[in-house]
Amino acid sequence: MVELNGDRNLSAPLLVVEDSDEDFTALTRVLNSCGFTGEIYRTSDGDEALDFLYHEGEYENQANAPRPALVLIDLNLPGIDGREVIEEVKQHEELKTIPMVVLTTSSSPKDIETCYRYGANSYMLKPIGTQALKQSIQCLMDYWLKTAILPNGVQK
Repeated sequence: MVELNGDRNLSAPLLVVEDSDEDFTALTRVLNSCGFTGEIYRTSDGDEALDFLYHEGEYENQANAPRPALVLIDLNLPGIDGREVIEEVKQHEELKTIPMVVLTTSSSPKDIETCYRYGANSYMLKPIGTQALKQSIQCLMDYWLKTAILPNGVQK
């Protein structure tokens, strides 16, 4: 039986894969202003994101890289891009249950279809402006962090 607690995920660890310092700063401010209290971990490219998730390189110590409840990922990253990260993670037996939400400026139908084909759980456009970003992040939090039961939140 699953124990339900609508706010439990508000303190769960998040991984944000974002190469833009400005976008990351804006996102963390909005998450915090919307009531998120968990740790926000950041990687700046796809290679670093995979190291974090696989506990390799500088992330070998799992205390510095806990399993995230949710991954927010940009698509256009240096090195391995977001599409490739999604594809690889969703093929990994232990990681494929982590929800991955694409947060990008690309509205390309090809990108949208590719991400869902690779296993993305949601695709959101980065809005322009602080108020629009806050509304989008509030919607994201309401669903993924308050409504949805995430795999790491299930208590047996």
